[in-house]
Amino acid sequence: MTPPIDFAKLSGSGNDFICIDNRDGRLDEALFPPDGASRLARTLCPRGPGVGADGVILAVQPTDASAADVRARFLEPDGSEAELCGNGSACFTRWVIRNRWVRGKEVRIETPSGVARGREASDGYVHVCVPEPHDLQTDIEIATPDGTRWTMDFAVTGVPHAVVFVDDVEAVDVARWGAAIRHHERFAPRGVNVNFTQVLGPGRLAVRTFEFGVEGETLACGTGSVTATLMAARRFGWPADYLCAGEAVHVRVRSGDDLKVHFLMVEGGIIEKVCLESRVRFVYTGRLHPDLAARALGGGDVQH
Repeated sequence: MTPPIDFAKLSGSGNDFICIDNRDGRLDEALFPPDGASRLARTLCPRGPGVGADGVILAVQPTDASAADVRARFLEPDGSEAELCGNGSACFTRWVIRNRWVRGKEVRIETPSGVARGREASDGYVHVCVPEPHDLQTDIEIATPDGTRWTMDFAVTGVPHAVVFVDDVEAVDVARWGAAIRHHERFAPRGVNVNFTQVLGPGRLAVRTFEFGVEGETLACGTGSVTATLMAARRFGWPADYLCAGEAVHVRVRSGDDLKVHFLMVEGGIIEKVCLESRVRFVYTGRLHPDLAARALGGGDVQH
């Protein structure tokens, strides 16, 4: 018999996620096969026949309870698994805290990229500090199949991101160019998330993101906003207030919300203490209908 699956749906500045509690392991048998977790995400994320979301986040027991309170598995709509998700971590933080799974005001989240730390902030925002970025590269040049040449920066902020600076994000065909860059051989075999970024002024950006896994533009991307911020600060020499983990950089995303990014840049351009603030909203809680739950856990057809 398919166990009942309760869930919560939350939105982080327009980036929406389905959160499911599997700390007791009751879904392990269904999720253990190689395609188990993939099937769950591919069934639930489509916005027509499923619940509809940019991803599924599973709460499971941490590997080391002294280092983390809970472990998160980030499942993309295409069934792949991500190492980290910024807005997902913010949504997960609010969900965990509101469920009173931690005693204090902070939750330590184990991820494949390291431990993220989250807490509720003011005005509906959630503050999440993520593992430090790595593999920062600038001035990567590629050509897309139609011969268009692009120059971009790159970093891994849990997952790989390219940052393309443009004069006007509203004029960019994100679906076309995002897909072309995401699948470019320079970033094979995995591909890359693509952030088209407009500098509005020191400490102010507008970003539109094409996300792999979703395979389209999302209303927000936390790690993408972080990457765009870090690469803009390095490239354009922003004032010191933005480089010392003090003044927040404001990133306007497609939903219309502003994400806030704090970081510390030390000698040599090394980035430390990276934190993101996203506006998190509960959308609803519910229980999957047994028919949908059965398909998600291994029976029936899956929508692709």
